[in-house]
This record gives sequence, structure tokens and C-alpha cells, in this order.
Amino acid sequence: MEFFCYHRDRPGSGALRSELLEDHWSYMDAYAKQLIARGPTFADDGDTPTGSVHIVDLPDPAAARAFAFDEPNYQVGAYRDVLLRRWRNVLGRTMWDFPGGHTGGDRYLVLGLGAEPAADVAVPSDRDELIAYGPLLSDDATTWLGTAALVRAPDPETARAVLSQDGYAAVEVHAWEFGGRR
Repeated sequence: MEFFCYHRDRPGSGALRSELLEDHWSYMDAYAKQLIARGPTFADDGDTPTGSVHIVDLPDPAAARAFAFDEPNYQVGAYRDVLLRRWRNVLGRTMWDFPGGHTGGDRYLVLGLGAEPAADVAVPSDRDELIAYGPLLSDDATTWLGTAALVRAPDPETARAVLSQDGYAAVEVHAWEFGGRR
């Protein structure tokens, strides 16, 4: 089962996250084979971290909750909240398989929070710039709750256009980069 996990930083927690960087990476190393995508999000200045995205393949919702809430930054209060949802990898690949590679161009997390009926369930026809794409689902995968995409785009507006204009209660666009050890 695939899960989308977005830890949102608590304001002012940057120093704490920096302190725990090795702990975070060591924790994620244990999930290396299960990770589909990972990486930090940033404020509009492009430098200030605002959160951490992990898309991971785990056996069940209980394992996903353990993954999200045992994470070292979560344990010490660096995050203000966690969005954890079942997810479906409609591209069938990891971020490391993205033909565009991990450098060159800007990248974004586009998060559409749902309002029934389901929107953007099919992969967009122009998929060349999609790094990861899929619906956010309830734990039993029967209810559509939104759509999450990682996309390479020249600007936030172009990234936002990956999702339809209607069909969402809210759409968030965050600067994002490939994560992992540097």
C-alpha cells in the first residue's frame, strides 16, 4: 500500500530540524527500499524549509502511522501537523526513475484537497514533467480525498495548472526538491 506523508514544519523549528538532520536521514535510510519519493518543501524565498514530503510503500495504515509519527523531527515537536493519506502511484515509478533527473528546473509539490466528486483521477496527458502523481485516498482506499503531484515547472502557476481549476476545496503549491543524503 502506498502512502503520502507531508510533515509541515512548526514555525521557527529550522534550527531544531538542522540539529536532527542526521537522525532524520538515518531514520529514512531504514525505509530506502520503500520510498517512492521524498524531499523538503520551502517558503517562497526558496531557502526556508516548510515541511517534508515522503511517499512510501508500506504494508498497512498502522505501519504508515508508525512511519509518520516515529520520525525523529515529529517526536521532538519540529512539525506542526502531519497529512497522512493512502496514495496511488499512477505513474508506476519512483522519483529516481523520473526521466528529467534530479537537477535542472524548479520543482513543486501540488496538493489538491478534495471536494466530491473526484477530480484529476487520470494522469494528465502532458506527463513529461510529472515526477510523482496520484490520488489521496481514505485508509480503505474507497474515498477520494484529493490529489498530490510532484512536478517540474518553470513557476508555481504552471505547477498549479497540473490540477484542474475546479474540483478542489483548496490547492496548495510548495517549492520542493529531491530529498535524501547529500
